[in-house]
Amino acid sequence: MSQLVECVPNFSEGRNAHIIQKILTPFFKTPGVKLLDYSSDKDHNRTVVTIMGEPSAVKKAILEVTGIAIENIDLRKHQGAHPRMGAIDVVPFIPLRDYSMQDAVILARETAQAMAEQYDLPVFLYEKAATAPVRENLANIRKGEFEGLKEKMLQPEWKPDFGPDKPHPRAGASAVGARMPLIAFNINLHTSNLDIANQIARCIRHISGGLRYCKAMGVELKEKGMVQVSINMTDYTKTSLYRVFEMVKFEARRYGVAIAGSEIIGLIPMQALLDAAVYYMQIEDFGLDQVIEYRMLE
Repeated sequence: MSQLVECVPNFSEGRNAHIIQKILTPFFKTPGVKLLDYSSDKDHNRTVVTIMGEPSAVKKAILEVTGIAIENIDLRKHQGAHPRMGAIDVVPFIPLRDYSMQDAVILARETAQAMAEQYDLPVFLYEKAATAPVRENLANIRKGEFEGLKEKMLQPEWKPDFGPDKPHPRAGASAVGARMPLIAFNINLHTSNLDIANQIARCIRHISGGLRYCKAMGVELKEKGMVQVSINMTDYTKTSLYRVFEMVKFEARRYGVAIAGSEIIGLIPMQALLDAAVYYMQIEDFGLDQVIEYRMLE
């Protein structure tokens, strides 16, 4: 059996269907790569793609799509609710079958170097591939976004790991890393008051004293006329999905606001949903081996 790695590149385009189709093309046509999922959001103005495949094939597809993103996305004209600093904003590698985290780190560094050399693009390494502790957290790298990137990169501590010492004029800079599976979990609120979403996000995210392995921010959903607590859960085995949901519900109650619904962006490990089902249904001694579909894969 061949090695498998997952990759979840994020692109700063969620509105133009023609450009999104161009971005998806390498993932359809590259042998050894399988497109598992993609999701585009107009308010975030962002597309998140999930692929898996043989490491060399995944690297090849990422290099091709980097050129497509640079050619078709101009961050000087880009507006959206989600923070961004690059056309191909972030490229995380997640180890799957017969592939270690160290293997993923090596692949991340090789891909980042190739992106920089082929496209004259500054690239930062983050998470497990980071070259300095301050760069492990993606939020630190992306702080200031595209608009503040030029001034930020004048500081010696924010010299990119690969590529030029100044942003690409259209495509900014990219972050490439290796990490555990991440759950992108968004909770919508029955209110249009963005300050409420921001306050709740501040309560639950780890950096502000909230839940460990939880990142969060408030986002305005103009098309829906409501706001969202947009959450990234970096280790669902230590901070569960249901715990985050219950804390958001608890904090929203302070403002007299109800939850309108939630969504998962991209893919999610089965165990994370199983943990939530066990919690809410109070099932005793339940495990994956009791799930029919899981047993069929054995």
